[in-house]
Amino acid sequence: MQYPLTEKIGEPELLVGREKEFKHFGKWIKNIPKRLSKSRVIIARRKSGKTSFVQRIFNQLWTENGAVIPFYFEFDENKMWYPNLAIDYYCAFASQYISFITRNPKLVTDHLSLKQIKEFGVSNSITTLVNDVDFLIENKELGSSHELMWKTACEAPHRYASVLDTKFLVILDEFQNITKYIYPDQEYQTAAIETLAGSYHSLAESKVAPMLVTGSYAGWLLKVISKYLEAGRLSQIRFSPYLTEDEGLEAVYKYASFYDEPITNDTAMQINKLCMADPFFISCVIISSYEDKNLTISKGVADTVDYELSEENAEMYLTWGEYIHHTVNEVNDKNAKNILLFLSKHNEKYFTPEDLKRELTLNLEVNEIHKQLIVLKEADLINRGVSNIKYKGLEDGTLNLILRKSYEEEIDGFEPDFKQEFYDKITALKKENKQLQGKLNYFSGKMAENLLATALRNKKRFSLSKFFQNVKDNTALNIQKVKERVHIQREDGKNMELDIVAESSCGRVVLVEVKKTKTKIGLNQLEDFQEKVEVYKTLFPDAIVLAAYLSLGGFTDEAGDFCLKHGIGVAERIEEL
Repeated sequence: MQYPLTEKIGEPELLVGREKEFKHFGKWIKNIPKRLSKSRVIIARRKSGKTSFVQRIFNQLWTENGAVIPFYFEFDENKMWYPNLAIDYYCAFASQYISFITRNPKLVTDHLSLKQIKEFGVSNSITTLVNDVDFLIENKELGSSHELMWKTACEAPHRYASVLDTKFLVILDEFQNITKYIYPDQEYQTAAIETLAGSYHSLAESKVAPMLVTGSYAGWLLKVISKYLEAGRLSQIRFSPYLTEDEGLEAVYKYASFYDEPITNDTAMQINKLCMADPFFISCVIISSYEDKNLTISKGVADTVDYELSEENAEMYLTWGEYIHHTVNEVNDKNAKNILLFLSKHNEKYFTPEDLKRELTLNLEVNEIHKQLIVLKEADLINRGVSNIKYKGLEDGTLNLILRKSYEEEIDGFEPDFKQEFYDKITALKKENKQLQGKLNYFSGKMAENLLATALRNKKRFSLSKFFQNVKDNTALNIQKVKERVHIQREDGKNMELDIVAESSCGRVVLVEVKKTKTKIGLNQLEDFQEKVEVYKTLFPDAIVLAAYLSLGGFTDEAGDFCLKHGIGVAERIEEL
């Protein structure tokens, strides 16, 4: 896997889960070469992971080097002059196309100039590139035909797919911004060109260059699509900000490992529970700047989560404050906030304007309540039912916490006591998981590596036989550093990966291979692991190496004999957490 497009998530391994979504989009992408895929729009609120998701799709397609060429462009929140957008867009497209066919990853983000694009077109006999560049340069210099410049740029993927008999996937991130930040005059003195989104009206129906559109403000994005693209031209895909419980737990371990933040297996579950398996929420808690942060104890978890929701300088609060500013700026009426808060708290059912008037004793006419509901719906803060008079709160736990923090004191006269709520949830979680200690099978198999790494970090003065059988060296270990997914290189340049490397203060180093398959591990896998051990010994001759193998599926008799002969500790579960 290569990552020519730098993903906003940072370290690629931090993109956890989304197996269901990748599988679903994988089928859609496979149909693009057959001209069967309809353009799509991902509907999701901010910080739901959609940008990381589509950027990963780009990198997967680029790496596969198959029948579909990816093109990624983000409409950012910066003012731009119309012809400059045309050139910027075209250079991004042409550079990414050239990057794909030449396998030069740098060109994905380090775009070529128009002059360089033309030179490539001339030397490779791609006349379409040459003609496009000549047209753009000529019209930029003459100061005319800006509309045709943009037409040349935005239609390029569809034209190239048709002329070159290939297929493109056009990924347009933050699409709603095209209506707000592009200006017809260089000094930005006139209004932005709101209708520019209409440029994609027919392109949205392309079967040779289908579009994948995203945006951070779902209500705004849907308005733009409905008005300028006709909503039916793009299939709407709802994208949940939440992972599954297992995926969320994996995210906790990943972030804690990469940011070197101490946690325990108990507190990992607590963080996941309080953050509702929301990866952005989890990341905010793990990297929180809370002075008294201690994520190895329950109180520390609850206090840190509360800090991220409450403190004005906390990343979670700042991010959501910005979102609230953008989406709730029209909701300045106290009655509207009251309605929003009520629907958020009772999001399991629908309410009509009459229901809300009665439940909240609102001093408003029913039609006025309905108007407030429409405003909230357009701001993408509530959902509407099949009937246009039934509404319900979003089933979005993170957003609902922020809304409570923002409005509960104003509406109900008291500030929510999140700390106590979190303590209560942790207490309930502990009761629920009394039998958890030492039971690896409670978790998905893919957690094994994270569980073991965390257990090694937290265990004080232990011999390796606490975790593995057949261990010959029972020296008490004082583990000071545990690393996961460590890459080493053989003399001939072959790259190898060790699942866990744990360094003790006594100079011993524990190397562990973790396999989560249900089938038994055989001799071949053990020989491969032993080769890694020998390479590590060569690279670090002063280290005293202890080798161990965790296989959830067990070992064949032949593999077991090999381990015994070479002093490799074995385990089929983690007995000590």
